Amino acid sequence: MSTAPNVHPIIAEVTERIAARSAETRAAYLERVAASHEEGPMRRGLDCSNLAHGFAAMEGVDKAALRAVRAPGVAIVSSYNDMLSAHQPMQEYPAMLKGSVRQAGGVAQFAGGVPAMCDGVTQGRPGMELSLFSREVIAMSTAIALSHDMFDAALLLGVCDKIVPGLLIGALSFGHLPAILVPAGPMNSGLPNKEKARVRQLYAEGKATREDLLDAEAASYHSAGTCTFYGTANSNQMVVEVMGLHLPGASFVQPNSTLRKALTEEAGRRVVKLSRGEEYTPVSRVIDEKAVVNGVIALLATGGSTNHTMHLVAIAAAAGIQLTWDDFSDLSSVIPLLARVYPNGSADINHFHAAGGIQFLVGTLLSAGLLHEDVQTVAGPGLHRYRQEPILSEGELVWRDVPTRSLDEDVLRPVWRPFASDGGLRMVAGNLGRAVIKVSAVAPEHRIVQAPARVFTDQKSFKDAFEAGELDRDVVVVIRQQGPQANGMPELHGLTPALGVLMDRGHQVALLTDGRMSGASGKIPAAIQVTPEAAAGGPIARIADGDVIRLDAKAGTLDVLVGDEELARRELVDYPPSEASWTGTGRELFAALRRAVGPADQGASVFGPLTPEHFGAPAHTLTPVEVTQ
Repeated sequence: MSTAPNVHPIIAEVTERIAARSAETRAAYLERVAASHEEGPMRRGLDCSNLAHGFAAMEGVDKAALRAVRAPGVAIVSSYNDMLSAHQPMQEYPAMLKGSVRQAGGVAQFAGGVPAMCDGVTQGRPGMELSLFSREVIAMSTAIALSHDMFDAALLLGVCDKIVPGLLIGALSFGHLPAILVPAGPMNSGLPNKEKARVRQLYAEGKATREDLLDAEAASYHSAGTCTFYGTANSNQMVVEVMGLHLPGASFVQPNSTLRKALTEEAGRRVVKLSRGEEYTPVSRVIDEKAVVNGVIALLATGGSTNHTMHLVAIAAAAGIQLTWDDFSDLSSVIPLLARVYPNGSADINHFHAAGGIQFLVGTLLSAGLLHEDVQTVAGPGLHRYRQEPILSEGELVWRDVPTRSLDEDVLRPVWRPFASDGGLRMVAGNLGRAVIKVSAVAPEHRIVQAPARVFTDQKSFKDAFEAGELDRDVVVVIRQQGPQANGMPELHGLTPALGVLMDRGHQVALLTDGRMSGASGKIPAAIQVTPEAAAGGPIARIADGDVIRLDAKAGTLDVLVGDEELARRELVDYPPSEASWTGTGRELFAALRRAVGPADQGASVFGPLTPEHFGAPAHTLTPVEVTQ
């Protein structure tokens, strides 16, 4: 794969090795995709009975167009529900999209809904153990929606956490179809993030009441739209826009605005253009090795959610591309940190957008040779299109250049004046395996911690020990049996306030876990997603209370200071929950996924190892060792 001459040499090198590593699987995937493509509407191949079922409920011109097999069919797949603030605005989107698709000469049908759970609601609850697995359910639900051979393009409506990756993984199984992701935008800014964090920590110390805490939370999460901190939801939007899957500037326009309505309607018109003729642009052509690297770079440059060290690996795999944590690490060494958005700073995503947002970010990275410009996007060829922002001019949607300087350098900076010289995510490795650490919010003086371990297997035991004063010292808190094979790999945000209290008392504090922390790990150095996990027999399973652990985010090391032979001799003292006990809140229904899930560094996916036969090609040279390198 050739790269433009002005691209940074490390970025070119990483991209080329991904392409070389993925040559067989990518070729097999593209061959399968090409075999699925047909000129003209896909439904032309249906028998009369099949086709009649497909338009039976339609009316008027839409029914006539579907029957005549002359108009492109567009699937709408949505995660709408009215419990989740981020997805509630999508209630009206199908009607908007059907109108704009019809205007462009197509017919849109609501093909299916996908589940959307909220990690904010399920945090610390049993339901959180279904969260990561919901990505696979969403991918499969998307595939079911698109499986009818009625469609020539797809509009994917989703915002949060596992939803966007799941929609995209599902759509990539139908890589011959063009697809545009349609977001809803963030809620208005509420209670300042610093104040929210202050009240949470006071509550952890017993200095604020539950009513005080609820008032603060309700003032933070207060209306329709995505939560405004920079967690996985807003990281999703950042990543997929820089990968060319949104209309330029669509990510952070607020719900219920005239501009949001205009962008949503334009997505319908645009996907029809992408479905045929010279502009035919299937999603398999948008998601290539360069787009995947661009997504990683956007994540690193903004200190985005650690969840994407799994989601991007899984998304890439769905397109036949083998992305590894080593690729993240090498890219992080040359990508500067350009944004400070809570928990990496005090600003929220609306402040980031007002400062210049994705358009300024893309512009400054492109100018420095830190993104691939020569990519295909849903807006057309070239990432330069994403340097422009959408506006309404006399009621018409147009795009214009953004200022070449940040409007608030406390929030967003150019490449030549970064907050840090390298990315906000790093990989650490040692005799405990490999892990991810988000350093963008961790002060430099807290990036090296060496302290005795205190081991737990659940959040409640940790909180009980904290409240009993047992952790009021230098400590590395180890929470194990929280990986994907153990219990679905729940996020552990509830640990952060108590750990923050210990740090503020002057102690050396770190967290070590095979679970997740998403984008909200904040100021605590947290080595997360430890692989191999405890349930798979990883060394984390043999740590004992009092063992000294050294986490060095600067050097990229993670070790327990115990001899390897001694560590290997230790007997296991705790285990993941049995299938008989992993029940309630629907968990028993996900037992098959728990048995099938792979390790975090391979995307924590249940869709199996990446091999050529996975895409219908013979396996003759690719070995499991090569897959995991």
